[in-house]
Amino acid sequence: MSEGQVADGTVVYLGLGSNVGDKAANLREAVRRLESLGRIEALSSLYRTEPVGFADQDWFLNAAVRLRTPLSPRELLVAVLAVEREMGRIRTVRNGPRTIDIDLLLWGGAVIDEPGLSVPHPRLQDRLFVLAPLAEVAPDVRHPVLGERIATLRDAVSEQGGVERIAAFSRAARD
Repeated sequence: MSEGQVADGTVVYLGLGSNVGDKAANLREAVRRLESLGRIEALSSLYRTEPVGFADQDWFLNAAVRLRTPLSPRELLVAVLAVEREMGRIRTVRNGPRTIDIDLLLWGGAVIDEPGLSVPHPRLQDRLFVLAPLAEVAPDVRHPVLGERIATLRDAVSEQGGVERIAAFSRAARD
């Protein structure tokens, strides 16, 4: 078995974001739905983050999840896209406002390059809003292409700013 792959599934890392409606509730609901796709082993804190790419929108709440899943990469992608749709995600403006965004960041130690599926996430190493929460749940995991630890990649872009840890992630209805 390859790095990150175990008998009861593969360890994958997901990035979550929301900037529409009750952002914390949206993240909690996404996590609740992700539990049906495997076992959630770790959740990062919540981070308040500045929008990137399309600035004329509310700031985001972001988090990262370590999930152990028996699904294949393609099966998980299909399931995650279904969660986004069911939660009201409508893709109209690139990098625009969204109820929920769920990205496949890392898949064990694998590199996957298929139509519609690229893992590690192609811009992972460039985005503090992804790396800050990911470094909480995977600081020593190495980027499978760059060979660098996630914490090292986070530190390399820490001057970007616009990212603030605001709270522990609570699965409770109220934080």
